[in-house]
Amino acid sequence: MAIQGTELKKKIQELSSNLYGELVRIRRHLHRHPELSNEEVHTAEYICSQLEESGIPYKKGIGGNGIVAVIKGNKPGKGCIALRADMDALPILEENPVPYRSEADGKMHACGHDVHMTSLLGAGKILFSLKDSFSGTVKLFFQPSEETYPGGAIRMIGEGVLKDPGVQYVIGQHVINTVEAGKIGVKAGAYMASTDEVFLKVRGKGGHAATPEQVIDPILIASHILVALQQIVSRNANPVIPTVVSFGRISGEGRTNVIPEVVNIDGTIRTYDEEWRKKIQEKIAEISTGVARSMGGDCEVIFSPGYPVLVNDENVTAKVRQWSAEYLGEKNVMELEARMTAEDFSYFAREVPSCFYRLGIRNEAKGITSNLHTSTFDVDESCLETGAGLLAFIALRMLNG
Repeated sequence: MAIQGTELKKKIQELSSNLYGELVRIRRHLHRHPELSNEEVHTAEYICSQLEESGIPYKKGIGGNGIVAVIKGNKPGKGCIALRADMDALPILEENPVPYRSEADGKMHACGHDVHMTSLLGAGKILFSLKDSFSGTVKLFFQPSEETYPGGAIRMIGEGVLKDPGVQYVIGQHVINTVEAGKIGVKAGAYMASTDEVFLKVRGKGGHAATPEQVIDPILIASHILVALQQIVSRNANPVIPTVVSFGRISGEGRTNVIPEVVNIDGTIRTYDEEWRKKIQEKIAEISTGVARSMGGDCEVIFSPGYPVLVNDENVTAKVRQWSAEYLGEKNVMELEARMTAEDFSYFAREVPSCFYRLGIRNEAKGITSNLHTSTFDVDESCLETGAGLLAFIALRMLNG
């Protein structure tokens, strides 16, 4: 008979507690040896070694360095759910004075992907030990290249990870520094923004800065373009649709007395509406080229598409919220606000009903408060026990009720 209810909760909590020391060891190994997007070769080898040690069957080389492990329950019945973790690190030099500090110069798991992989491995170990007590199939997706477009999710989907057997739901877990360890956060509906990059190349006529009448100043043109583009959010966007148009880099190879020929401007576009997403690009191109031409120059506009809006299925998210409250207690399940950051988990969520929730890692008493993507980012490692156990509990509640 399948383990259910309070018995299931207690069993998984016991198993995750017993695994805690091993989970810390795994996470610290992964943290010491980060690899960037599309370079996760040794990371994949280590994950495979952990799966082999547990007897969990897997296939590697999916969507690049991705891995898909499959755990089938021995009870009669169907159903398939997937759990996903990303694998890649960031090009950041770690500044934490900890024994597990990154040994890869200029590379760091500053977004918690080491925690994601460890939690998923832990959940896999728990589920594999319980396979005689549940029906259906759980797939474990270890996904490469989340941090670099086009991302590993769409490649893994293209190679059939959602098929044979067909995946009904995908659950993703990601750390968050604003929620305390031992708690999680959820939000139904649109949760994370689409993201596109824009590159403007403003051309003028260079020359000596002391003879402005002989030049067409691309720096001045670029300045007017940047100011004009602010009206997209303030005057063109529907106020109820979150929108960001930001520019983080401007460069012109001039000097104090040299006006350059070209100025480059690089930025990002984020929103929650796919139709408006297209119109923003049209507006940027229209304004940029129009301003440049009106001042005697021209502007080339190039867009690099990014990830779509991440939408958490209302029904699946309600279940995740309910089962998280069962497992952690109602007070430990937080309601999140929408974010303008982006995630390629959105590709999974476009294919099947999915939920992407947040795992708390904050501990103010220990000074663990730094934001993601910073050189001092770290986690309260007690989150590993929470993360592994909750993933396993959600998977079995999703399969067997």
